[in-house]
Amino acid sequence: MLPIRATIQSKSYPVINTALIAANVLFYLIEMAQGDMLDRFIIIYGLVPARYSVPEIAAHFSFGQQVFSFISFMFIHGGFWHLLGNMWTLYIFGDNVEERLGPFRYLLFYLLCGVASGLSHLFLNLHSQVPTVGASGAIAGVMGAYFLLYPKSRILTLIPIFFIPYFV
Repeated sequence: MLPIRATIQSKSYPVINTALIAANVLFYLIEMAQGDMLDRFIIIYGLVPARYSVPEIAAHFSFGQQVFSFISFMFIHGGFWHLLGNMWTLYIFGDNVEERLGPFRYLLFYLLCGVASGLSHLFLNLHSQVPTVGASGAIAGVMGAYFLLYPKSRILTLIPIFFIPYFV
């Protein structure tokens, strides 16, 4: 399923939502500029559970790096389609949530949802050495907030069925 648009139109310009989308795109461009150093970049800025649970691995990172990765992993993506799907969903739902919460509370909510998703992943995969990247957890929180704040809103959604587009 692919959301196309929501029926609730925002009455104000979503400054924070637009800034979050721009920041994600900017960090993706920085990520793509890493070339041969991309794996190292993802290990440093992605969320790797073993960095917190395995002392031999944790010793290679400073306290600041350990804390910062709980924010930085939200701005790194696994590829162009990962970025596009996340930013499209944020574009559709984020403006209304920002309008209802206000810019500061929206930013705080977005970041807290992302950190909560990172902590959940950390505790459910405590010894994993696979980096977690992406804003999916934060965006899931924004979508949840949208559905709670606007329960009667209709979402035009594309459901591809055997390559025949079907709009609901």
